Amino acid sequence: MAAAKPTLGRVLPGSSILFLCDMQEKFRHVAYFPQIVSVAARMLKVARLLEVPTVLTEQYPQGLGPTVPELGAAGLQPLAKTCFSMVPVAQQELAARPQLRSVLLCGIETQACILNTALDLLDRGLQVHVVVDACSSRSQVDRLVALARMRQSGAFLSTSEGLILQLVGDAAHPQFKEIQKIIKEPAPDSGLLGLFQGQNPLLR
Repeated sequence: MAAAKPTLGRVLPGSSILFLCDMQEKFRHVAYFPQIVSVAARMLKVARLLEVPTVLTEQYPQGLGPTVPELGAAGLQPLAKTCFSMVPVAQQELAARPQLRSVLLCGIETQACILNTALDLLDRGLQVHVVVDACSSRSQVDRLVALARMRQSGAFLSTSEGLILQLVGDAAHPQFKEIQKIIKEPAPDSGLLGLFQGQNPLLR
C-alpha cells in the first residue's frame, strides 16, 4: 500500500495512535469538561473498534485524582506524569511502532499539555491531529491561542467526526455500522462556534 503524502494529513488505522490527556477528577472545572470527555469517549470507542492503539495519561494523579469514569477508559493503564507533555512517558509506546505516522490528540488543557505534546510530537516528525471538540482549557482565550499556535507549528485541526470518518474510510468497512451508531448524534457543543465565528484572524 502506498504511503499517504505527509502534507495531506490523511489518517489510517494502521499508522495512527490515540492520545488521551489528563481527563481527571480535579479538572472538572475546565470549560466544557463534560462535552470534551464525551467526545474523547467517542474517539476511544472508535479506536477500539478499529484496533488503533491508545495512550492515556494522568497529571500528578496523587493530587489531581484519577481519570473520570465517563471516559470509558477501563482496561487502559494510565501513565502518570508531571511533565506538561505526554511524550516523555509515552516514549516506549512510540518507539514500539515504527510504522506510526499520525497522533490523534484529545484532552486538557489546550495551552499546557496538549500544546506541549503536539510540539514534541511534531519535533519527532509525526503528524498531529488535534481533535478540537475534544480539547479545552479553563480560559477560552488560552484555548483559542493554543489552537492557533499548534496550527502555526504544523498540526492539523480536525473534528472528531471528521477524523472518525477518515479512519473508517468506507461505508463497506465491517465496523462501519457500529461506528455509525457512535456518530449518529452530533458531537455536543463545546463552544467552538464562538471561537471560530467571524473568521477569527488567529485561525486564518
